[in-house]
Amino acid sequence: MDYVAGYAVALDLTSRNIQTEAKAKGLPWTVAKGFDTSCPIGSFLEKDQVDPQDVTLVCAVNGQVRQRGNTKDMLFPVSVLISHISHKMSLSPADVILTGTPSGVGPVKPGDFIEISLEGVSRASFSVGEDA
Repeated sequence: MDYVAGYAVALDLTSRNIQTEAKAKGLPWTVAKGFDTSCPIGSFLEKDQVDPQDVTLVCAVNGQVRQRGNTKDMLFPVSVLISHISHKMSLSPADVILTGTPSGVGPVKPGDFIEISLEGVSRASFSVGEDA
Protein backbone atom coordinates (compact mmCIF):
# COMPACT_ATOMS: atom_id res chain seq x y z
CA MET A 1 0.00 0.00 0.00
CA ASP A 2 2.50 2.56 -1.24
CA TYR A 3 -0.24 5.20 -1.42
CA VAL A 4 -0.78 5.20 2.39
CA ALA A 5 1.41 7.63 4.33
CA GLY A 6 0.40 6.51 7.80
CA TYR A 7 -2.27 5.94 10.39
CA ALA A 8 -3.85 7.59 13.42
CA VAL A 9 -6.46 6.65 15.96
CA ALA A 10 -9.69 8.66 15.63
CA LEU A 11 -13.18 8.70 17.10
CA ASP A 12 -16.23 9.58 14.99
CA LEU A 13 -18.94 10.74 17.41
CA THR A 14 -22.60 11.33 16.58
CA SER A 15 -24.94 13.59 18.55
CA ARG A 16 -27.95 11.27 18.74
CA ASN A 17 -30.34 13.98 19.94
CA ILE A 18 -29.49 16.19 16.94
CA GLN A 19 -29.63 13.15 14.62
CA THR A 20 -33.07 12.10 15.91
CA GLU A 21 -34.44 15.63 15.56
CA ALA A 22 -33.15 15.99 11.99
CA LYS A 23 -34.49 12.57 10.98
CA ALA A 24 -37.94 13.39 12.40
CA LYS A 25 -38.03 16.54 10.26
CA GLY A 26 -36.84 14.67 7.17
CA LEU A 27 -33.64 16.70 7.13
CA PRO A 28 -30.11 15.47 6.47
CA TRP A 29 -28.56 14.40 9.74
CA THR A 30 -24.95 15.08 8.83
CA VAL A 31 -25.19 18.06 11.20
CA ALA A 32 -25.11 15.47 14.01
CA LYS A 33 -21.51 14.75 12.99
CA GLY A 34 -20.23 18.33 13.24
CA PHE A 35 -19.82 19.71 16.75
CA ASP A 36 -16.87 20.53 19.01
CA THR A 37 -14.94 17.35 19.86
CA SER A 38 -16.99 15.34 17.31
CA CYS A 39 -13.97 13.75 15.63
CA PRO A 40 -10.75 13.82 17.61
CA ILE A 41 -7.76 12.39 15.77
CA GLY A 42 -4.56 11.22 17.44
CA SER A 43 -1.01 11.81 16.31
CA PHE A 44 0.05 10.74 12.84
CA LEU A 45 2.08 7.52 12.74
CA GLU A 46 4.34 6.54 9.85
CA LYS A 47 2.92 3.49 8.11
CA ASP A 48 5.76 1.22 9.21
CA GLN A 49 4.70 1.77 12.86
CA VAL A 50 1.30 0.08 12.40
CA ASP A 51 0.11 -3.19 10.89
CA PRO A 52 -3.28 -2.08 9.57
CA GLN A 53 -4.49 -5.68 9.39
CA ASP A 54 -3.66 -6.51 13.01
CA VAL A 55 -3.98 -3.63 15.46
CA THR A 56 -6.30 -3.43 18.46
CA LEU A 57 -8.43 -0.31 18.84
CA VAL A 58 -9.65 0.64 22.32
CA CYS A 59 -12.07 3.29 23.54
CA ALA A 60 -12.51 3.98 27.24
CA VAL A 61 -14.96 6.44 28.80
CA ASN A 62 -14.15 7.69 32.29
CA GLY A 63 -11.65 4.84 32.67
CA GLN A 64 -14.08 2.07 31.64
CA VAL A 65 -13.34 0.23 28.38
CA ARG A 66 -16.42 0.43 26.17
CA GLN A 67 -14.96 -0.74 22.89
CA ARG A 68 -12.14 -3.09 21.97
CA GLY A 69 -11.68 -4.61 18.54
CA ASN A 70 -8.95 -5.70 16.19
CA THR A 71 -8.64 -4.73 12.54
CA LYS A 72 -8.09 -8.40 11.64
CA ASP A 73 -11.80 -8.86 12.44
CA MET A 74 -12.97 -6.23 9.94
CA LEU A 75 -15.19 -7.44 7.08
CA PHE A 76 -12.77 -6.07 4.46
CA PRO A 77 -9.02 -5.44 4.56
CA VAL A 78 -7.89 -1.81 4.64
CA SER A 79 -6.51 -2.11 1.09
CA VAL A 80 -9.92 -3.20 -0.22
CA LEU A 81 -11.64 -0.30 1.56
CA ILE A 82 -9.20 2.21 0.07
CA SER A 83 -9.65 0.72 -3.39
CA HIS A 84 -13.44 0.89 -3.11
CA ILE A 85 -13.40 4.48 -1.86
CA SER A 86 -10.97 5.59 -4.55
CA HIS A 87 -13.33 4.28 -7.22
CA LYS A 88 -16.11 6.47 -5.81
CA MET A 89 -14.16 9.68 -5.13
CA SER A 90 -10.72 11.19 -5.49
CA LEU A 91 -8.34 10.68 -2.60
CA SER A 92 -5.59 13.20 -1.95
CA PRO A 93 -2.60 13.40 0.37
CA ALA A 94 -3.72 14.10 3.96
CA ASP A 95 -7.24 12.69 3.39
CA VAL A 96 -8.52 10.75 6.37
CA ILE A 97 -10.56 7.55 6.10
CA LEU A 98 -12.44 6.25 9.13
CA THR A 99 -13.29 2.58 8.80
CA GLY A 100 -15.98 1.97 11.40
CA THR A 101 -16.17 1.04 15.03
CA PRO A 102 -16.02 -2.07 17.21
CA SER A 103 -19.15 -3.06 19.12
CA GLY A 104 -19.89 -1.16 22.30
CA VAL A 105 -21.16 2.17 20.99
CA GLY A 106 -22.93 4.01 23.78
CA PRO A 107 -23.91 7.42 25.07
CA VAL A 108 -21.46 9.97 26.41
CA LYS A 109 -22.23 13.28 28.07
CA PRO A 110 -20.50 16.63 28.29
CA GLY A 111 -17.48 16.40 30.55
CA ASP A 112 -16.90 12.67 30.04
CA PHE A 113 -13.21 11.84 29.59
CA ILE A 114 -12.50 9.64 26.58
CA GLU A 115 -9.29 7.80 25.77
CA ILE A 116 -8.80 6.18 22.37
CA SER A 117 -5.84 4.09 21.32
CA LEU A 118 -4.16 1.85 18.84
CA GLU A 119 -3.15 -0.46 21.65
CA GLY A 120 0.56 -0.33 22.39
CA VAL A 121 1.20 2.18 19.60
CA SER A 122 -0.70 5.45 19.99
CA ARG A 123 -3.14 7.11 22.36
CA ALA A 124 -5.28 10.26 22.40
CA SER A 125 -7.63 11.65 25.04
CA PHE A 126 -10.17 14.45 25.34
CA SER A 127 -13.20 15.64 27.27
CA VAL A 128 -16.58 15.64 25.57
CA GLY A 129 -17.76 19.14 24.65
CA GLU A 130 -21.05 20.76 25.61
CA ASP A 131 -22.67 20.22 22.19
CA ALA A 132 -22.45 16.42 22.27
